[in-house]
Amino acid sequence: MHALTLKSRWALLAMTLTFFSVGVTEFISVGVLPAVATDFHINTATAGMITSLYALGVAVGGPLLAILTLRQARRRVILGALVAFIGGHLLISAAPTFAWLLIGRFLAAMAHGILFALSSTVAAELVPPTRQAWAIAFIFGGFTVATAFGAPLGTVVSDYFGWRLPFLIIALLGIGAFLLNWRTLPHDQLPSTLPTWREQWRLLTNRRIGLILLVTILGYGGTFVAFTYLSPILQQITHVSAHWISLILVIYGLAIALGNWLGGRLSPHAPLRLLSGIFLLQAVALIVFYWTAPRLLLAVPNIVVLGMLGFMNVPILQSYVLQLAQQSEPRAINLAAALNIAGFSVGIALGTFIGGLITTLISLAATALVAGGMVFLGYLLTKWLQRA
Repeated sequence: MHALTLKSRWALLAMTLTFFSVGVTEFISVGVLPAVATDFHINTATAGMITSLYALGVAVGGPLLAILTLRQARRRVILGALVAFIGGHLLISAAPTFAWLLIGRFLAAMAHGILFALSSTVAAELVPPTRQAWAIAFIFGGFTVATAFGAPLGTVVSDYFGWRLPFLIIALLGIGAFLLNWRTLPHDQLPSTLPTWREQWRLLTNRRIGLILLVTILGYGGTFVAFTYLSPILQQITHVSAHWISLILVIYGLAIALGNWLGGRLSPHAPLRLLSGIFLLQAVALIVFYWTAPRLLLAVPNIVVLGMLGFMNVPILQSYVLQLAQQSEPRAINLAAALNIAGFSVGIALGTFIGGLITTLISLAATALVAGGMVFLGYLLTKWLQRA
């Protein structure tokens, strides 16, 4: 199905709304941490489990559900995952204890992994091969817009009306996404022959795909060594007033959305060369941020550049993994998509963890240098893959 019909456009919009809903719930957790800690009488570190457990749920849920739902049509799995996503958020919004909140977060995270994996493969099939990266960037646009507007707005709602209401609103967004996906997603037919366990194992042990997953973890995850701590950097190093930080974060989010769009528009013919160039520029920009962070007039343009480069690699990486799977184990392409989505999530978790260590052991400012080093490792690995 390569002709971009009106129904195909609506299907892409439906998946974009799905990605927006998921983006809001992933990034809102940072803003509601203090309120959650206060409500359940726990410390902030314990409340932080709503972030770390979510990342674990995405990393585990995507590949596991890709295997378990192998014999189900993707449309049915996407709709089922949206029901789980909605149920998880209804549970969160009504959670009587912190344990129930964590169960709801983990349920939503499991849905996140398979939603992103299957939606990216469906989106890639709705367009010609040359526009696959564009289609993936289009639906990921919902996720990036959430970082620009959804999370800050959700945090404001939480401050005024409590932390439960934003999660209820996310459940309503999920209902809207379910209805739109139900109306527009193509009724895909199961292939006459499904991937065998051996084919799936060959995909899991495919050396090149494994190395690209490592590139995803290093190149994408490196961003979060510094991004996770951007608010305290702005407050403590740049000395920005608290009420201006939200505006800078919105600007950063808009830059992310622009970078994601550009990543989808770039030529798909030399993905590794594109990725190596993006990672090199990003590593340099992160290292430069170490020196520009104390000066507002230099820090803000640097942050814009970091935002653009931080997500520019996402559609290229996802599209390239799908291409590799198509060439080696085409019947296991859903598993390949899920593995790379898990790679993004592992990168976020690893980057956040490393950033926390650096902040504790060295300094807040040093997160920019370590982030640059991690992304540079992604660059070196990508350059090596170009020659391999």
